[in-house]
Amino acid sequence: MGDTKHPAQLGKYRITAVLGEGAMGVVYKGFDPDIQRTVALKTIRAQLDTDDASPGAPASRFRNEAQAAGRLMHPGIVAVYDFGRDQQIAYIAMEYVEGRSLASYLSSKVRFTDTDIPGIMSQLLDALDHAHSKGVWHRDIKPANIIMMANGRLKVADFGIARIESTHLTQTHYMVGTPSHMAPEQFLGKPMDRRVDIYGAGVVLYQLLTGRAPFAGTTEALMYKVVNELPPPPSTVEGASRPGWYDAVIARALAKRAEDRYPDAEAFLRALFDGAGQNIDDTGWEKTLMMAPPRPASPPLSPPTFAPPSMGSPSAGTPLPAHWDKAQLTQAELTLAKHVGPLASVLVRRAARECADINELYARLAEQVTDPRARDAFLGQASLVTGGSVRTAGGSSGTPSAAASKGAAGSKGSAGATTLGGPLNDAVIDKAQALLAQHVGPIAKVLVKRAAAGIDSRAVFFNRLAEAVSDPKAREKLLDELARLR
Repeated sequence: MGDTKHPAQLGKYRITAVLGEGAMGVVYKGFDPDIQRTVALKTIRAQLDTDDASPGAPASRFRNEAQAAGRLMHPGIVAVYDFGRDQQIAYIAMEYVEGRSLASYLSSKVRFTDTDIPGIMSQLLDALDHAHSKGVWHRDIKPANIIMMANGRLKVADFGIARIESTHLTQTHYMVGTPSHMAPEQFLGKPMDRRVDIYGAGVVLYQLLTGRAPFAGTTEALMYKVVNELPPPPSTVEGASRPGWYDAVIARALAKRAEDRYPDAEAFLRALFDGAGQNIDDTGWEKTLMMAPPRPASPPLSPPTFAPPSMGSPSAGTPLPAHWDKAQLTQAELTLAKHVGPLASVLVRRAARECADINELYARLAEQVTDPRARDAFLGQASLVTGGSVRTAGGSSGTPSAAASKGAAGSKGSAGATTLGGPLNDAVIDKAQALLAQHVGPIAKVLVKRAAAGIDSRAVFFNRLAEAVSDPKAREKLLDELARLR
């Protein structure tokens, strides 16, 4: 594939594809003829490949990644095989990982369950424990550097600013990292150790629990908040709806002083074990993924770190739930995948095991689409599949409403679901305005007009109105009342 821009070969590695390009350089897909394996080749742009060994310099970071990751051998860390130079291009040959970053799932507002989160963190902390035992501190732990592979396992990537104990590859007082995930000592330029990774892992846990980082703002604002303020406990974040025991775990992991944090990754993991009240099965996520049916490729949510996920096939002998037709689940997956990406197959299979009919299934899946506009689109598509009746759940946290609608159109209601069926017409709009006015007052007229613009789906219309009511119980009551309209 050689041209004036991309080489056909680097060292012994034959270039087969371009996986991505950035400010630092290009990542290629390559082939090692000696070992007969596919590799990823990370390169640095020629104009950046200088002898500048100062901390943070591109060339210094590049060599640092090769040396730091090269001493690590762990299934949860992207392996480095080789470092070389050819045609004035420096490159690192590393493990070719098929997967997508955790950041891409978080940015698409995927809601990870209370079962998924301890398993994900268990894998991350186990990888960090290995790195720390070899004297390597990553120093940039964040969702973008955590790859979720097609088989459900995780890989930690990008050791470009790692600190190797007892070497001078980087200086401990040099401020490096991603501001939203940096520990206080990184901002302050103070000596640091492996507990900067404990802090970074704590930020990742916070994001998994709440869907957002503990602090946000400009670099200056972040610096002040990280050093001086406490983040809201996860259990108090609107829409998170997480067990209260996570609050203490987060508080210690994100402690301002390193000595107040967990001393190591193993202690952090023990706290998760204790909080969950049982052993954490970090293969549960993998088992769920292996049950996923074959699926067509979908557009990437963000550029993949190394390669898009492979299209796997279900495990041999894994049966579909008895009451589901494969075509129904495939259609549900395709509909959801437009909003959450490849994770749709996992979510559909998981929901199918707990739902009795197609309306309940789509209602459960709608809870996974937390962005209001995306949920509107999903409900509209779901209405087409179900013939105009979709049950939506009340509550911004994704918790279904307590009252089931028993008289609404569509299939028989089940506890916690509200069936929203039938066409949207002027009579329904007028009645909906009167109901909404009981919760928000005269502004209901404006909200109803906006919510009805350009749609003919009751499911989407009612969902938009419910978003205007902030109190969860009042929102549940409104959805129940709207579902009864004729």
